[in-house]
Amino acid sequence: MTSGADIELVQLTKRYGPALAVDGVTLKIPGGTYCCLLGPSGCGKTTTLRMIAGHESVSEGDVRLGPTVVTDLAPAKRGTAMMFQSYALFPHLDTVDNVAFSLKMKGVDKATRRAKAMEMLKLVHMDHLAERRPSQLSGGQQQRVALARALITDPQALLLDEPLSALDPFLKIRVRQELKRLQLQLGISFIHVTHSQEEAMALSDLVVVMNGGRIEQAATPREVFNRPATAFVARFMGDHNVIAGRVTRKDGGRIMFEVPGGAAFVVPESLPAEVGQPIEIAVRTDRVHIADTGGIATGCGLTGLVQNIEYHGQKVQVALSAPGVDEFSVQVPETAFFAKPLSVGDAVPLAWTADDVHMLHASPSA
Repeated sequence: MTSGADIELVQLTKRYGPALAVDGVTLKIPGGTYCCLLGPSGCGKTTTLRMIAGHESVSEGDVRLGPTVVTDLAPAKRGTAMMFQSYALFPHLDTVDNVAFSLKMKGVDKATRRAKAMEMLKLVHMDHLAERRPSQLSGGQQQRVALARALITDPQALLLDEPLSALDPFLKIRVRQELKRLQLQLGISFIHVTHSQEEAMALSDLVVVMNGGRIEQAATPREVFNRPATAFVARFMGDHNVIAGRVTRKDGGRIMFEVPGGAAFVVPESLPAEVGQPIEIAVRTDRVHIADTGGIATGCGLTGLVQNIEYHGQKVQVALSAPGVDEFSVQVPETAFFAKPLSVGDAVPLAWTADDVHMLHASPSA
């Protein structure tokens, strides 16, 4: 396999009449990177992938693969390969001929293309089923055949459109491990569209969170989870509480702000903010502690009313309400929760430290 080239999107835009599907996306994906385009339905991630592949025309901007602008090139001439969500295997061909099909269309002789196809099937551990037809394969096996077929052209980047969406939960975990193994072995970039936060966190070197046709944040999984750039990212990644208010005072490197219900909070001054300005912060649900009565640190806590309790095995998720604060949750370790269990309707004092507070930027999609 050839080593992967950098992929660069420069102000990439897609319009469908008056509707703006992708809005000036600029992104550099280094060669050899596993990149996930992550976001809700309609955020522009699949349209972006299809423009990289050449299956969707570009309204404005450019796609570069290495030093080459490939914006107007046909899909087969770009150096990329795409694995479609439907797999799109030919039902009348056996596994080896499905994988070899693109080489047949290029005029490669039968012996050479079948040998190359068997090499690809070995790579995805499917060579023992080379003579079976798609109807004789499970969904996971069909996916491996589709993957081998995409890789047979020696692409510099492999593009995957929600490749795990049709698989059951246990198979998803196995197949994503296989995808990461292949990506590391081949040394090329994989660009993988998903709406699953868990999938993106498990696979990615680079997570690109999209919303409303724009990029909200592009960073490592750890950076995205620990330091979400915007309230959208914090909420979409999950396990974060977002508190919105207005700055009331700045004092000694700290910002004080109030929420509509009257509660006051404090955050270290990590972003420019002026008195009267709207502000949003994030606090991870596992960093919030159920405090003893009166143990709430000034500006770093609240009293919530328990609305719902869910047992998740290693943790218990407690949802609470508080004046001016929407959808506040706490993750309590299982042992700690059952040592001092809570009930719906309980008033609970909650606390966190100033170091656990992360100040959020305004969303580019707002």
